[in-house]
Amino acid sequence: MKKIPLRRCLASNQMFPKNELLRIVKTPAGEIVIDRTGKVNGHGAYLRKDAEIFASAKKRRLLDKAFGMAVSDEVYDSLSNYL
Repeated sequence: MKKIPLRRCLASNQMFPKNELLRIVKTPAGEIVIDRTGKVNGHGAYLRKDAEIFASAKKRRLLDKAFGMAVSDEVYDSLSNYL
């Protein structure tokens, strides 16, 4: 049996299989991108693919805290458009 990698969702603080989550990355250049492949170089944070989770992350500014920098509203809006 192959082990299923688990990651923690920032908003719900629960563990989920990696394929059920969306990875957002702060690249070494300091920009924030949505990682659709799961292989972009940089510091990653995970959110479950759910509109309520994205809204909660925006309201609580969770990506700002996770990356230690101000994240623009455009990034949060692109999360909503992802679904």
